[in-house]
Amino acid sequence: MKYYPRVLILAVALILSGGFLANQIQTNGGTVKVSHVRFAGNDGIITHARLYVPNGVSNANPAPGIVATHGYINSNETQAVFALEFARRGYVVLAPDQTGHGYSDPAAFANGFGGIDTLAYIKTLPFVDQNNIGLEGHSMGGWASLVAAGVYPNDYQSLVILGSSPGTYGAPEGTPDWPRNIAVIFSKYDEFSSLMWGVDIPTDITKADKLKTLFDTPEEVIAGKLYGNIADGSARIFHQPAVTHPGVHFSSVAIGHAIDWFDQTLAGAHPIPSTDQIWLWKEIGTLLALIGMVILIAPALSRLVQTSTFHSLKASTPKLFSLTGRSWWLGALIFTTLPALTLFPFKGISETLGWQASALFAQNISTQIIVWALLTGLISMSLFLLWHFLLNRKTGASFASYGLTWNGQVQLSSIAHSFLLAFAVVGVLYTSLVLTDYLFDVDYRIWVFAIKLLSPLQMGIALLYLLPFSLFFIIVASVLHGQLRRDNWSFSQELAVNWLLLNLGYLLLLIAQYTPLLMGNTLLIASEPLWSIIALQFVPLMTIASVVFTIAYRVTGRVYTGGFINALIITWVIVASQATHYAF
Repeated sequence: MKYYPRVLILAVALILSGGFLANQIQTNGGTVKVSHVRFAGNDGIITHARLYVPNGVSNANPAPGIVATHGYINSNETQAVFALEFARRGYVVLAPDQTGHGYSDPAAFANGFGGIDTLAYIKTLPFVDQNNIGLEGHSMGGWASLVAAGVYPNDYQSLVILGSSPGTYGAPEGTPDWPRNIAVIFSKYDEFSSLMWGVDIPTDITKADKLKTLFDTPEEVIAGKLYGNIADGSARIFHQPAVTHPGVHFSSVAIGHAIDWFDQTLAGAHPIPSTDQIWLWKEIGTLLALIGMVILIAPALSRLVQTSTFHSLKASTPKLFSLTGRSWWLGALIFTTLPALTLFPFKGISETLGWQASALFAQNISTQIIVWALLTGLISMSLFLLWHFLLNRKTGASFASYGLTWNGQVQLSSIAHSFLLAFAVVGVLYTSLVLTDYLFDVDYRIWVFAIKLLSPLQMGIALLYLLPFSLFFIIVASVLHGQLRRDNWSFSQELAVNWLLLNLGYLLLLIAQYTPLLMGNTLLIASEPLWSIIALQFVPLMTIASVVFTIAYRVTGRVYTGGFINALIITWVIVASQATHYAF
């Protein structure tokens, strides 16, 4: 890339400025100390957590405490928007990684989702007012909070559950007398209304017998109305912000409701209005850093390929033998819709076959993704080979035309060399995150999409998922560059088209799924709430993939470097963000 020094400066500037901004917001301008703690719980399972301690809090001056627990296939950073707003108001906040998530020991779901251990731990902190402890949890984090409240019924004062419910997945049933002082925040468009409350339409939760029992009323529950009495622990309140299940992490209304409830039920916090929120600036900061990392791909690859080690991989793109005219549009339609159409059916095959998490493939969701990827890749490869042998070979095309061979030869040494180049590029990106974490204690993220550092355990897990992802992305690169490339496109045009080809199918799937829900009904395929949310994250992943594919093919003229870079990045991102279900 001709202007890579300028691009490098821009990337570094975004990473540094974004990381600094996020750190300043996370620490409230240095008035909140954020540290990492690890502690042993039942069965010796080690839990990792972030601990937020406001200035002025000490053993002699204890403050109220809150345990803020994330949901399934998230980590403590997902709760950062709640944690930093609580901490700004004088609460000590413990934001754990649930068991099997983030940097806590596996397996997922152990020890009451980690809730029992985290409540026990915050009770040991001498600078926490033991008579003023609250529990807040989103989705499965709500179950963790409820399980902890059931095990330690006298060790907390109030609860906030968001997108969650009692009496679900092992959490105790709610009654008029238990749990103590609970706020239920359940979104108007929550994808999990059937699982959590037994109603298909989220707005019908107010009529659910389960909620009426909890609120001790035979009538429909009224949002915003206080039921019961805070003094005797029977208080209940219900709120329904107009967001989705993961949307509560990005909702000032939902966060405000949580703040208000703890301000009413716990003593000792600072009187800052719940509408005074700064969390969005942290999200902007980590987004800037994320964008900086993506931009860094271009100068990293351009510079590395000019070194003596990798200079032999630098080549022009081969002569074009791609689809044209209406055939191109048909090929584009198949390419963009096939992965989206097969996502829900194929991901469930491993479950249907009864595959359980093992030392080989320890993460159930990651395993489901690779099953889908390999089957979709097999279909794509079959269609590609049929096109080549039945049609395109007659025009003079060969595998070299698609960037698969060198002078008609499959050179394993060059493929291995391409992997080393990809590894070096991703190493630059990973190093940038290591430095960002060291300097600012933040990662690269926006909302529920995150690029986190891998733990040593996750690094080992990632190695086992890397091969299937490599096969998938090399197949994708072959079709993208072999069938759908154009010679006359500028870099920006090619990038835009590649982005559309890689993302349009998922966008159409999400539109189809969410339009009925947002119109007051259910998801189009109501049985797929979790994977609808997972599919949201395919868009940023494929956005990164489109950048990598476009740059790498222009630089190397072969499919391997781009395929390997994407496999490394996507494996890294997925494994770091998923739950580990096997207890090593």
